[in-house]
Amino acid sequence: MSQAILEPELAPYFTEKAPFQIPVNIREGFVKYWPIVSLVFLILAIPAILLFLGLGTALLPASFLGGMGTGFIYTITMVLSIAGFVLSVAALPGLFNRRRQGWVLSYYAQLISLATSILGISILGIFFGLLWLLLLFQVRSYYN
Repeated sequence: MSQAILEPELAPYFTEKAPFQIPVNIREGFVKYWPIVSLVFLILAIPAILLFLGLGTALLPASFLGGMGTGFIYTITMVLSIAGFVLSVAALPGLFNRRRQGWVLSYYAQLISLATSILGISILGIFFGLLWLLLLFQVRSYYN
């Protein structure tokens, strides 16, 4: 089983060295219901993403009025958000079948989401991103 990028480096901080361990019953419930909840949220996100793409593309030139850095970060954030959405959709079959590939794609989607929060300087996004990574690493053993 191959390791995902940064997985060996991050694993100890979200497992053995983590500030807390998630109880086993919550882990099992998460693994059982996560694919269904993800599917529902992805379906609900489709109109928002289409709106985001339409308005985002229309407003892209205006984003550079705030300066080159603002426009660049806005563009990168758009691209990263789309990439995270695509990875989340691609992860669904693996999550339903509890295959490692589904976990890896979800992990990458979360890393991209965390990078987006860091670029956007979203403290709440960074906090929830790290919390989600903690949960992902603590359920990693359920995916073969």
